[in-house]
Amino acid sequence: MTRRLVLLTEIISPYRIPLFNALARHESVDLHVIFLAETDPNLRQWQVYKEEIKFSYQVLPSWRRRLGRYNALLNRGVGRALAAASPDVILCGGYSYIASWQALLWARSRSIPFLLWSESNRQDLRRGHALVEFLKGEFVRRCDGFVVPGRSAREYLRSQKIKETSIFTAPNAVDNDLFGSAAATARREAGARRRELGLPDRYFLFVGRLVPEKGVFDLLSAYAKLDDAVRQQVGLVFVGDGVSRRKLEEQAASIMPGRVRFSGFAHREQLAEYYALAQALILPTYTDTWGLVVNEAMACGLPAILSRAAGCGADLMKESWNGLLVPPKDVAALTEAMASLANRPDLCVTMGANAVQHISHYSPAEWATGVARAVETTAGARA
Repeated sequence: MTRRLVLLTEIISPYRIPLFNALARHESVDLHVIFLAETDPNLRQWQVYKEEIKFSYQVLPSWRRRLGRYNALLNRGVGRALAAASPDVILCGGYSYIASWQALLWARSRSIPFLLWSESNRQDLRRGHALVEFLKGEFVRRCDGFVVPGRSAREYLRSQKIKETSIFTAPNAVDNDLFGSAAATARREAGARRRELGLPDRYFLFVGRLVPEKGVFDLLSAYAKLDDAVRQQVGLVFVGDGVSRRKLEEQAASIMPGRVRFSGFAHREQLAEYYALAQALILPTYTDTWGLVVNEAMACGLPAILSRAAGCGADLMKESWNGLLVPPKDVAALTEAMASLANRPDLCVTMGANAVQHISHYSPAEWATGVARAVETTAGARA
């Protein structure tokens, strides 16, 4: 039986399009996506790949403002859009927007099953804020089921006394084939790509926003503590932008010997080249609901040094098999992990191959299957 699913989410993220395309192809789902905005220019420079969209969708009229640390997004026409879409089930990607609450109340008033796509985990630094926790608790209490990306998010919901039978796993994924193919091309043309991008022959790689909570200053400090001989051979490349870039550049200038490069923001097509030519990805984050850059890196055959605070660690990382786990905010442990991989490029190659094998189970098709299972089970319970 085909169920009409309306998915409500914030923006047209490039890494979500393959997932939604896969879901739209699923035989049991009739998908319509409602975006609250096309993009968020205050935080992201993503290109909107509308030509790749193969699912029914609409973008609501919106008004957006940054209010200190908070992102205010208001929409018109939420109820009209839901009524026109005529859903059997609603899947909502979060609770923090007014539109999410509007959709929840609209669904409950019509006895339509409402699922929350929840990525929160116990390591999330946003937890503990009284108002945030209160609102989250009220929202969660009114949901009929939950879609989570992996173990950390599942454990968080269990801690909130959510029944196991209401939680469905749809593994977080990226377009593995796209990244893997682009990485293979980059390796075949390694010399030209390194010259074009200005990359060292060997380097550790960070991809993400350059903000303190991503652990970027810890990473720079850890690199500075490596032996001089290691820094002479292995550089450090930051891909991304953010409020901390200037301060990082100032601190990096004093690290001698060594080569630290700030490449700025890179679109999807170019990211695979940075992954393909690196020795390892490093994500020393203090808080991350998942960390999709780890999926991308693994699809490109790259091992990772990953903070235990990242939500993806419990699912994607097998210690010393496809990467290494370190405690957040532990510069000494991060330095040790970097040194162990810097001195073993052969181990990086082996770990990278293991990463490709493991990430194959985290695909858009697997994500779509998980969501479809949640939709069918929840809708069936209401029938």
